[in-house]
Amino acid sequence: MSDEEFYFCMKHHTVEGKVGCKAADRMGPYASRGEAEHALEIAAERTKQWDEDPDWNDDAKTTP
Repeated sequence: MSDEEFYFCMKHHTVEGKVGCKAADRMGPYASRGEAEHALEIAAERTKQWDEDPDWNDDAKTTP
């Protein structure tokens, strides 16, 4: 496994290494280029999970 880190640049919609755009414009680090390429999908899925988590959202439906 590589020690290399990858970032997704939200400004350019590209994957970058450690050297790249400023941190405010990037998501990561990710362990692989492929993971960084899917940063937006990963973030959307995590947001959905958090939105549905009753521990963090009083409006979430809970199952008795």
